[in-house]
Amino acid sequence: MKTGYSKQIQERINGADDGTIFVNSDFADIADSETTRRNLNRLTQIGMLRRILKGVYEKPKYSKLLDEYVAADPDAVAKALARSYHWTIVPCGNTALNLLGLSTQVTAVWSYISDGPYKTYEWNSTKLEFKHRTNKEITGLSYMTSLVIQALKTLGRTNVTAEIIQTLSEKLSEDEKQACLKEATESTDWVYETIRKMCGGDTQ
Repeated sequence: MKTGYSKQIQERINGADDGTIFVNSDFADIADSETTRRNLNRLTQIGMLRRILKGVYEKPKYSKLLDEYVAADPDAVAKALARSYHWTIVPCGNTALNLLGLSTQVTAVWSYISDGPYKTYEWNSTKLEFKHRTNKEITGLSYMTSLVIQALKTLGRTNVTAEIIQTLSEKLSEDEKQACLKEATESTDWVYETIRKMCGGDTQ
């Protein structure tokens, strides 16, 4: 028989989009971690969830076109792990370029800078890597500002073309541009200068 906890946990999962990643702490307002763990294990056994890593579950997404379940989104898994451990993370390297549409190269390792410890996780043919960085690279910056800074640093000054600036400018909403202009003032001069061009700030 379903307990009130089980029903609430199941309802939350039912209400989420297919492909959503869950960790135990996502249900902390419903039940204690042991009750949650037992419920998530049971839902995995009946196929409602798929276990990706220990303590990380996915509501599977089925593709009619491919006639199979779609692989879990590594970025969503990384964000779920960060939620679970209370880390602040930002994609870096090729991962940042991929997420901003600046590279189509398939990345073998999904890399993130983090204020947590250095950790790697692997499942199927996917690898996540969290690299510890000082807080000043991460704290106080919105996700998009951090992502743009990491992408520019990965490209390097000489590789930032007018086309890349245009692509980034089209990616960001007006609010994100305003946040970028405010928050990125501490970054390297050339990075901030690029952000000003991208966000339509004064480039003088």
